[in-house]
Amino acid sequence: MPSQERPGSDGEHLVQQRLGTTERADRFYGDQVLDHLNVRMQEFVARQEMFFLATADRHGDCDSTFRAGPPGFVQVLDDRTLAYPEYRGNGVMASIGNISENPRLGILMIDFTRDRIGLHINGRARVVMDEEMRARHADLPVDPVPGRRAQLWVTVEVEEAYIHCSKHIPRLQKVPVQERGARAWGTDDTKRKGGDFFGAAAEASERPPFRRPVRRNEHLRGGLHEDTGDAVYQGAAPVSGGAPAAGGTAHAPRTEPVHGAGPEAAGRRDFVEELNAEFLDRVERVLARAQPRRPVEDEADFRGWFDRRDG
Repeated sequence: MPSQERPGSDGEHLVQQRLGTTERADRFYGDQVLDHLNVRMQEFVARQEMFFLATADRHGDCDSTFRAGPPGFVQVLDDRTLAYPEYRGNGVMASIGNISENPRLGILMIDFTRDRIGLHINGRARVVMDEEMRARHADLPVDPVPGRRAQLWVTVEVEEAYIHCSKHIPRLQKVPVQERGARAWGTDDTKRKGGDFFGAAAEASERPPFRRPVRRNEHLRGGLHEDTGDAVYQGAAPVSGGAPAAGGTAHAPRTEPVHGAGPEAAGRRDFVEELNAEFLDRVERVLARAQPRRPVEDEADFRGWFDRRDG
């Protein structure tokens, strides 16, 4: 199967080749990876009460988070589209901010209590204001709990959907309502949200303010701005519905790379190509130093993926 027709990234295909798992991966791709949600997947999504969300900004810096709601809070709009609400939170808007720069996201739903199975959904996101979402989909439920009323919605165009196998998923049991108490949806009460559980606030006076280092990896991402040379993702997701969402960008990023013309633009393109070639060469050298461990009959014997050839 030609590489461009296979699901997954160039990186995973390269690692498969190095470790001799291409044939096994192709069986998984062929048997399990869909570009839509089939009927059983739609039923699974409709009864979930939580999922894990992965996003990244235009530099590739990642964020993973957790979303929860009553069964059905994730809406299946059709076999290629789902939507989930964004409730009131801490105001950081990390996920929405990332999506405003880079529309790609990954969702992992795990059923710990009934089927003990998981579902991966990878796709392309768009942020929609609640009023616009309800104008398009009049049958959306209105949640009676104020803390579960959507401020925004994220619609996801499904590109990949596939199983997460059950063998390492623990089985959990729900605690009866009278024993666990009500969840504090939408609260601003610091104590009810967990307080300073990890002691970060207590250290605040003893450490300098957090400042993220300037990113220097833009050459590995997307196209080039004609005016600044900054890299952007192609097709970055604007916030739909007029005004930008809180925590989002004040204006939509460019959605197509602009390469420009003339010697300056040509020089930038040559520079990017040179750096990309250097990066891929480095990956090749690292993987060349690795080899798959011997097959193991018992999972208890497993000790990791790589042996160093040079000891």
